[in-house]
Amino acid sequence: MTRTSLQDHLSRWAGADPLRQGIESAITSLAEAGIAISELVAAGALAGELAAVRGHHQDGDSQKELDAIADRMVAEALANAPVALLGSEEAEEALVLDPAGTLAVAVDPLDGSSNIDTNVTVGTIFSILPYNGPHALLQKGSAQLAAGFLLYGPQTALVLTVGEGTHIFVLDRDTGTLLLAKERVVVPAETAEYAINGSNARHWEAPIRHYVGDCLEGAEGPRGKDFNTRWIASMVAEAFRILIRGGVYLYPGDARKGYTHGRLRLIYEANPVAFLMTQADGAATDGTQPILDIVPSSLHQRVPLVFGSKSEVERVARYHQDPLHRSERSPLFGRRGLLRA
Repeated sequence: MTRTSLQDHLSRWAGADPLRQGIESAITSLAEAGIAISELVAAGALAGELAAVRGHHQDGDSQKELDAIADRMVAEALANAPVALLGSEEAEEALVLDPAGTLAVAVDPLDGSSNIDTNVTVGTIFSILPYNGPHALLQKGSAQLAAGFLLYGPQTALVLTVGEGTHIFVLDRDTGTLLLAKERVVVPAETAEYAINGSNARHWEAPIRHYVGDCLEGAEGPRGKDFNTRWIASMVAEAFRILIRGGVYLYPGDARKGYTHGRLRLIYEANPVAFLMTQADGAATDGTQPILDIVPSSLHQRVPLVFGSKSEVERVARYHQDPLHRSERSPLFGRRGLLRA
């Protein structure tokens, strides 16, 4: 079977359109950086102390050695594309690359970096926006021209949208080429699987406690069916699983210090994943509004994030918006329950 390469796919899509050609160049550059990063990840300890902490960001998050390496590799690769502005999780301020560029790129160079030394899937997330001035990265997610993430696990894969569906490309290690493996992925609308870090249950607000409580009651509860729980602590791995077989991912805000507004970043984590999910007939919300409708106020703005199967994401939003969904009907998470915050 002959498969379409990423380069051929993008070339046909871009045609003679200058803006699209620029997007093609940026995606190709990001893919090249991702393949190189995947080789480091695959080498593990043989490549050095990649999980060593080399510093901390202003908000207290640690920066690992591979975080910094991946950040440098991405920036160097994008120097060959018409990118005017680059915003990265690893830098406090956006970096000007090409003042004449037509694009702004936001990137999390290594999502899931707490898993670097445990052989668990990690990845690189990116968002591509039109450059319209020094604040180009503060556009709503609905303004994205393209978004995606590279996945470094048993397979190296690129999940990509340019606004015409979500596609999955897988690295052919014999040729070093990313090949189209799944075209126009559709997230199943219904699911019986959710992903959340249950160790934080005592800190959750009522809508999340009741949603999870109803799922835990299974077939005997208000949902009328049993649910499975998943938690990998690597958002790209969770997103890939949901794209393949459905599910819902929840990283809510909670009562802990620094977590009131969630922990994931809007511009280079939530927005690109939300774009990918909506292009695959899924959905993404912060609990009260679609992620792609939020106007960012700062590069590293945090946001609660729920994404995945559309019916389940909409249900979570109803738990936030409709008092009828906040009744104390889940004993485990109820007012006198064992896991009451």
